[in-house]
Formats: sequence, structure tokens, C-alpha cells
Amino acid sequence: MSIDVRVPTVLREHTGGESKVTAQGSTLREVIYDLETRHPGLKERLVDDSGGLHRFINLYVNDEDVRYLGGIETPTEDGDTVSILPAVAGGSS
Repeated sequence: MSIDVRVPTVLREHTGGESKVTAQGSTLREVIYDLETRHPGLKERLVDDSGGLHRFINLYVNDEDVRYLGGIETPTEDGDTVSILPAVAGGSS
């Protein structure tokens, strides 16, 4: 099972500059933990101390926001694409 993971510029220091990497896993959690074995330091940017997803990172499986699927337990299948997007905060001027 191979999952493509799109990595934003801000996290590419953990992937040797690569914008797309692959991982294995049948859930998003397994994919993240597999990413950590290949790209150390990436998991701590995605998962908080309680084991949930950080609030300031948005993750999508096949363009679907995992917050509305199963969160970190969202199922993944061979050929899926996981996109990591840093949350953007702003205010009014």
C-alpha cells in the first residue's frame, strides 16, 4: 500500500526538500507514524502530545478535510493522496 503525501514548503526541511513523499498505512495515524520513520521530526509537527492532530495543521485525504472524516483515524487506501496544509490565520485591517 502506497500513499502519496504532499508536503508544504515549511515542512520540507524534514523531507530533504521533497514536495511529495510516500508512506504506508491503513489509517492517517499509521501514515504519519510511517512518515516519522522515513522523515524524523515530521510527526511532532502534525501530532500533539495527546496523540491528536495539531489545530494549526490541516490534513486532507483525497481533498477531503479529515476533521469531517475520522480525524487521525481516517482510513487510507493504496493510491490515496494526503495533503498537509499549514493553517492560515489572519485578521481584519
